[in-house]
Amino acid sequence: MTSKQDQSGSTVAEAKPDRGLSCRQRITRTADFRRAYDQGKRYVGKLMVLWLAVLDDSGARLGVTATKKIGKANKRARAKRLLREAWRLNRFRFSSDKDVILVARRAILNVKRQEVEAELLILAKRAGIYKEDG
Repeated sequence: MTSKQDQSGSTVAEAKPDRGLSCRQRITRTADFRRAYDQGKRYVGKLMVLWLAVLDDSGARLGVTATKKIGKANKRARAKRLLREAWRLNRFRFSSDKDVILVARRAILNVKRQEVEAELLILAKRAGIYKEDG
């Protein structure tokens, strides 16, 4: 919550939109990732691959992976952080009850977060989950 002063000078609480990523909004089980790869549709970009699948009725969830092709653990962690942050900041723009898996590609290590966000939005439009009015 942030605070803001109204015309009379008193402080009024202002609600922030929920931009967190709870455990229920994440895909963590290996079986869920495998099912998504088997049953889902893939959208390939320069920095990431977006997989879209319906795994269960729990609503939209996010899974993030980075293979050892990306590099050592610190490089993979950075790639995953970039993907999660791009998703978290733009989640309100996506209208989907489908699960999304983002797979990092090596080129993601050489770009800034804004470029990752831009590509995520492009892939979301291709996948049909981007809300134009969002």
